[in-house]
Amino acid sequence: MDRREFIIPEKPKPARQDFSRLSRTQTGLTPYTGNWTIEEVKHLLKRTMFGARRDDINYFLAQSPAASVAEILEQINHPAYVEPPMPLNNYNATVNDPNCALGQPWPGTPDSVGGISTYSSRKKSLKSWWVSQMLNQPRSIREKMLLFWSNHFVIELDSVTVSTYVYKYVALLRQHAIGNFKTLTKEVTINSAMLKYLNGELNKASAPNENYARELQELFTVGKDANGLPPYTEDDVRAAARVLTGWRNDLTGGVNSANGFNSYFDPTRHDTTDKQFSAFYSNQVITGMSGAPASGEVDLLLNMIFSKDEVSLNICRKLYNWFVYYDIDATVETDIIVPLANIFRMNNYDIVPVLSVLLNSEHFYDVLNRGCLIKSPLDFAVGMSRDFAVIFPDATNIATQYSQWDRIRSQSSLMQQDLGDPPNVAGWQAYYQTPLFHELWINSDTLPKRNIFSDRMANTGYTVSGQKIWVDVVAYTETLTNPSDPITLIEEVLALHYSVDTGVNLRNYLLSVLLSGQASNSYWTTAWDDYIGSAGNTTYYNIVKSRLQTFYKYIMDLSEYQLS
Repeated sequence: MDRREFIIPEKPKPARQDFSRLSRTQTGLTPYTGNWTIEEVKHLLKRTMFGARRDDINYFLAQSPAASVAEILEQINHPAYVEPPMPLNNYNATVNDPNCALGQPWPGTPDSVGGISTYSSRKKSLKSWWVSQMLNQPRSIREKMLLFWSNHFVIELDSVTVSTYVYKYVALLRQHAIGNFKTLTKEVTINSAMLKYLNGELNKASAPNENYARELQELFTVGKDANGLPPYTEDDVRAAARVLTGWRNDLTGGVNSANGFNSYFDPTRHDTTDKQFSAFYSNQVITGMSGAPASGEVDLLLNMIFSKDEVSLNICRKLYNWFVYYDIDATVETDIIVPLANIFRMNNYDIVPVLSVLLNSEHFYDVLNRGCLIKSPLDFAVGMSRDFAVIFPDATNIATQYSQWDRIRSQSSLMQQDLGDPPNVAGWQAYYQTPLFHELWINSDTLPKRNIFSDRMANTGYTVSGQKIWVDVVAYTETLTNPSDPITLIEEVLALHYSVDTGVNLRNYLLSVLLSGQASNSYWTTAWDDYIGSAGNTTYYNIVKSRLQTFYKYIMDLSEYQLS
């Protein structure tokens, strides 16, 4: 008998995580100087990227905390930003596109010819391509911030219906994801997709449209006060709408847009009268302009809005909810939000200084802030694929490659997070709906779907045209430190994939899975060594594969795996 450490009980019921509100920490923004172990590195990666791959964990373990954050924020060891190659036509087998050949980039070409639209196919192509950027992200926060901004400056792809508009919207958010918030706000304000989504392209002097003017203040910048009321007035919304009159979209690629599908300013549609704002904005008046200079009224409007402290406070609260925790109590507001907002304003609304202070802080690494957020569906599906090094088809078969990327997107959608299509302009409810916030991700419909997806990925996977994506449990286990020792294997897998500690009962059950209920650890060691020593022996391979599939499926089914 060589059994060590664990005593095997009856199979336990899956642990039930308490998702109730945690007591708040007293730690602040003082730079973190504590331990730098797998626990801290994993926490940083799971919050700033999708998943925490073993090679990334090992890479950052060799760095300091400050250097790790600097690299994730692209301050060191990153080349200048270059937009990734455009999404391709992967859909010609089902929808003929005379404007774009199979395997060629479709942005910049029309969506329809002869009354037949390719928008639906291109939208799906864009979402699949977007998922691929998450799956193949470098060691950077950019993709996580892109998702953050898409949930902040919301459009719904289903509503825009011009493929190049939505591509340029995604490209814009990615380009400015860790840049200047004020610059991004200006660019979003006159972005073609946003102009179409919130009717800005219809906004003219004779019929001002207030949709974007309202959301600009209520959702995108100022926000609401502690009582859920806007500090600005309805007159401010109307005045802002008049400032924004005259912006239009160009579908022709003609004289008003250098490469087509851009917005432009039409001074003949602009309200040239003065715009009076309320006491909240110090009774400021934006003097009406005419001709081409009238487009500059947008800058005057944003300068006025960004002069209010409420803007930096609103954005810092949203960043905190996204990266740390959903509950902002009085202590967090005073010790975290207010100082971050001051940093934001002092740095002219550059986002990196704020994120740098937050991600380097004692508060971020406080044990109470680890493993306390439920993974979003995209975090769950994309993160699992990255955590377990799932291999996707290469570009030799574009249709299959995109189809398997879309598998991840479609599974996330089934779990109530459809990339590019939040339910409304406020974004996904889990990021703002009190009192549940992130707990909305888990319910009687979505939790079984998470389990079904992870079970299948660890078992048969998903096959398209003979190419399978799956969690290759044997190949993954081979990458671990000492897989022949079941105790070491269990401890390493739990350390890599769980953000909260687990009890001995779980370890005991996992050991019983590897041992097939036998008493001796050598029962697993012998099975693994037989497999390693006899390449190509399907009997030995199937023995370890069967046990490992049960092992990993159970790990991914438990509530602990749903936490980040």
